[in-house]
Amino acid sequence: MSGLPSFRAVMLMVAAVLVVTAAAGGVVVVLGEDLVGTAQEQPVRRFRPQQSPQQSPQQSPAPRLDEMVPTAEPVKDFGEGGPSITVTPPRVLAVAAGTVPKQTRFRLGELAHVQKVAVVDAGAVKVSGTSLNLLAVDPAEFRSWTPRPVADQPAVWSALTRGELVADADAMKKFGMILGAVYQVDGGPRLRVAASASLGLHGVDGLISADLGRSLGFAQGVAVLLHGKEGKISQTGVKKLLGKRSQVVVLDAAARTPKRRQPPAQQQVTVGRPSSYLELYKAAATRCPGLSWTVLAAIGQVESGHGRNNGPSSAGALGPMQFMPATWKHYGVDGDGDGKKDIWSPYDAVPGAANYLCANKAGQGGERLRKAIWFYNHSWDYVNKVMSIADAYAKAYA
Repeated sequence: MSGLPSFRAVMLMVAAVLVVTAAAGGVVVVLGEDLVGTAQEQPVRRFRPQQSPQQSPQQSPAPRLDEMVPTAEPVKDFGEGGPSITVTPPRVLAVAAGTVPKQTRFRLGELAHVQKVAVVDAGAVKVSGTSLNLLAVDPAEFRSWTPRPVADQPAVWSALTRGELVADADAMKKFGMILGAVYQVDGGPRLRVAASASLGLHGVDGLISADLGRSLGFAQGVAVLLHGKEGKISQTGVKKLLGKRSQVVVLDAAARTPKRRQPPAQQQVTVGRPSSYLELYKAAATRCPGLSWTVLAAIGQVESGHGRNNGPSSAGALGPMQFMPATWKHYGVDGDGDGKKDIWSPYDAVPGAANYLCANKAGQGGERLRKAIWFYNHSWDYVNKVMSIADAYAKAYA
């Protein structure tokens, strides 16, 4: 892999699209229809740490990585609440030209069929020049505005509290995002994709915390969510209160179409961990710009056969990436956000290996990469073996 994955500017192809762009003096939020034409006119190019695997079994130096599931203890639940949360799904999403005054919020709540109002911050971050449209929310207050499976998953809300990204499932697919990967925001922090879920917010690519949104300069109090009787909230009434420059999207429009035309509901919430060793190696490599996932996969193959022989070794090395405990103490990471740096867990050990290699300048490639691998195991024969297997993985999964 060369550097972090990149995006192409792609907006969601829906009847109404939320677009958040940077402008002088703040963030301007615009809703519009058919802004980028049809999918045929604007093909989506996913951003990927590496191309999709096209491997034949005979070419692989090990069993298929996309079929090998890392083994570790289940992800812990985080935070409070769960099934007791009363879900109030948003029926309407509106974006105002500026901060919505408190009095206007009260008047929105007085509209016919409106039962609940929330106002949150909104903005965009760019990764390699392409925007991700985000809402910045208070985890405790926003929880009830999400679908039941999302509201009932404490790990989602703990991830937001930690300053991580909860990505919409459609955005994950369109942009080729990897669960657990860390992406560099242009001119900003690095964001770990901690969870993926169908949020039900057309044009919104994900959620971050309100605190993080403020640090990124998001427009405060511009996105309005309304809950009430399905299909009854007046779009015209909302727009009248928010002004001519506001934009309004009816989120439950699909629910009013004939049942035979409705797509099946997507209720899956994925938290914390890649589903295969292939995805795990790719996600971990994003922690070190310039480091190929194939190097991590090669080391994982040599050291433990991808977790099939975790030691202890005769020298005392432990876990799927065979760390010495003293080295782990300095370079181990909590790769899956479960609150532990577990030398035995592949979800921690593989990103820990990326962290260790990066500290030894592996991301610079060439001789720097070879020297970083040598630091991992002081043998040039080992270095040559790892590089050979890495090359084989690159060819097998090209």
